Amino acid sequence: MEIWINPACSKCRSAISLLDAEGAEYTVRRYLEDAPSADEIRAVLERLNLEPWDITRTAEAEAKELGLKDWARDETSRDRWITALAEHPKLIQRPIITADDGTALVARSEDAVREALSHNKS
Repeated sequence: MEIWINPACSKCRSAISLLDAEGAEYTVRRYLEDAPSADEIRAVLERLNLEPWDITRTAEAEAKELGLKDWARDETSRDRWITALAEHPKLIQRPIITADDGTALVARSEDAVREALSHNKS
């Protein structure tokens, strides 16, 4: 299991605390320092069963500078969104947990972290 975090994020810290309390084995990826590539974002989106605009933090200053609120949210614009996320990782919603069974979740709540843990049990 891997968790994409920003250490400054309280929801990320809460998710890590819960994973630790449950004795989970996981790898931390500080995605602001180790930004995911466009291909990695595509793979995570597939695992999440979401579109790039579903995991974009549109209230961030960078999102406003890019004008993301005015971007189309359709198949023809998908690569544009993915490129923006790869070039501006701060825009990626967090934390994201990828489980060993191939699923992934945006783990912003304790319930979501617990669901990710349930996907990790063999």
